[in-house]
Amino acid sequence: MIRVTVWYEYAQESGTLKEEFAEGIPQEIVEKFSSWLPQAAERIRSQYPDGLMGTLAGYLKKNPDFQVTYVNMYMPEFGLPDELLDNTDVLIYWAHVMHQAIPDSLAFKIVKRVQAGMGFIPLHSAHQSKPFTYLMGTSGSLSWREGDFCRIWTVAPAHPIARGIPEAVELCEEEMYGEPFDIPTPEETIFISWYGGGEVFLGIGEVFLADVGLFLESEDEAGGVFVDFVDLAADAVVVVVQEGDFHDLPIF
Repeated sequence: MIRVTVWYEYAQESGTLKEEFAEGIPQEIVEKFSSWLPQAAERIRSQYPDGLMGTLAGYLKKNPDFQVTYVNMYMPEFGLPDELLDNTDVLIYWAHVMHQAIPDSLAFKIVKRVQAGMGFIPLHSAHQSKPFTYLMGTSGSLSWREGDFCRIWTVAPAHPIARGIPEAVELCEEEMYGEPFDIPTPEETIFISWYGGGEVFLGIGEVFLADVGLFLESEDEAGGVFVDFVDLAADAVVVVVQEGDFHDLPIF
């Protein structure tokens, strides 16, 4: 049985910014979040009645080999108490805008668990989260702009993470995550995202990063692309358990 913990930043679904999370954030950013979060919550509810990561967790629970726990940052101890972390084989970590609200003490606990063998699958903007950047020893910065057409090519179809994923997946509109991506040189490239503006983004293995945005805009995408993604996530869970060995990763 693989013990999977799905962690979600959740600010977007809550519709509100907790006061303690706003500490250290410039006031103009706090005001921007305060006006944006209610709109984000409404959109998420319209697309995902069970919530964004609640939907993913629900899908993963269908796998009899997974024991899935779904938590979020608004829970006590940011949703990740020691007992839960110590009993997690794979941590799926969806982050977006609240990176600085996570205390260093928790981030380093996650790093320590990854170095002890826990799988780590950061989603969406977790490339600049504290756990990811501490593990990589880099900034995690990349090129970014607002939505564009995206075609994701499967360039290593024999890789276990790509099992069952089509040769190409098309998204009508997706945030552009592009190179250069400030991380150590990846051992393997599994997917390449190509955007209408000509940018590309490499999907890597080992510590597996998936760019998953907030919304799927059309019914076709909800029925097709979302299924592709959750299948990919399930494959990634198995792979990072079987192949994860992070003891030699540096901490900076």
